[in-house]
Amino acid sequence: MASIHPTAIVSAGANLAPDVAVGAFSLIGSEVEIGAGTTVASHVVIGVRTRIGRRNRIFQFASVGEIPQDRKYGGEPTSTSIGDDNVIREFATIHAGTAQDRGTTTIGDRNLFLAYTHVAHDCLIGDDTTFSNNAQLAGHVVIGDYAVLGGFVGVHQFCRVGPHAMIAAGSIVLQDVPPFVMAAGYPARPRGINSEGLRRRGFAAAEIAAIRRAYKALYRAKLPLEEARDAIVAEASSSPGAKLMSDFLDAKGRGIIR
Repeated sequence: MASIHPTAIVSAGANLAPDVAVGAFSLIGSEVEIGAGTTVASHVVIGVRTRIGRRNRIFQFASVGEIPQDRKYGGEPTSTSIGDDNVIREFATIHAGTAQDRGTTTIGDRNLFLAYTHVAHDCLIGDDTTFSNNAQLAGHVVIGDYAVLGGFVGVHQFCRVGPHAMIAAGSIVLQDVPPFVMAAGYPARPRGINSEGLRRRGFAAAEIAAIRRAYKALYRAKLPLEEARDAIVAEASSSPGAKLMSDFLDAKGRGIIR
């Protein structure tokens, strides 16, 4: 049976795994599912229609799955979905989706959300990302696997941040950041590739070199965007990283930082 503090309020419509722990004064709404091994600290609010997977750690004063901060929201039954092994620190806020988009805010596995981070409605977050203190996402943002957002980063609605990208502290992202790119500033501008992060994740030297060539074609060769894309496509035939960058450029977005 779940360990629920006597002062916590858990809706009869919530489904908690037998080993879930819920701390003092926390509030868990109806149609909430929480998987095995997850801990919910004191003073946490988990809104209705929220699914939380296994072995997550939700710290005190976090708010997960509450209704979106969106004027268009009219009480529709939207939801929030969170995977496994995530850490959600103090005062983090994660809001449900809207009917005008996917209807669900989705977070993958093994993500780290530090204090005061915010994930707005309809965001889609991959796996193994890091959100430093006060990193903030507007609605409809997509964050790829292993992306790192520094402290006080702000990301404009509908922007995409590609896998393995790194955004420096205090930056404001107004357009899409391609995979592997380091960005900084207001507005954020490209500053090279995240080569150190790639080495830490086991990327071979030859693959990092191919990604660096793709970056140079996109940002340093002074090519028009279409010609730069063609050069990256040519590189993609032998490089998974260049292929990932090529696919990112082909997808619809707000236009890339440049």
